[in-house]
Amino acid sequence: MIHLTTFLFIGSTEIIFILFIVVLVFGADKIPEIARGLGKGMRQLKDATNDIKHEVTKSAKESNIMDNDTTKEIQKEINKVRDEIEDFSGSIKREK
Repeated sequence: MIHLTTFLFIGSTEIIFILFIVVLVFGADKIPEIARGLGKGMRQLKDATNDIKHEVTKSAKESNIMDNDTTKEIQKEINKVRDEIEDFSGSIKREK
C-alpha cells in the first residue's frame, strides 16, 4: 500500500498540480517575487502579533494583573481544557 504525504488535507499529487498551475499562470520568473512578498507579509504579521503580545503583557504587569491568584486559577482551568481537547483530538487523529 502506498502512503502519500498529506498537508492540510491535501495530498502530494494535489500540491504538485497546484504548483504546476501556479507556474503556468505566473511564470517561472515571477515565482521568487511572489514568494518574497508572501514571506515579507508573513514576517510583518508575525512582528505585529509579537508587538501586541508585548504591549498586553507589559500593561498587565504594570497593573499587577499577571501575579494575581485569579489569573493563576484561570490559567489552570485553561490548561485543563486544552489537555482535554488534545486528548480528544488525539484519539480522532489516530483513527485515520
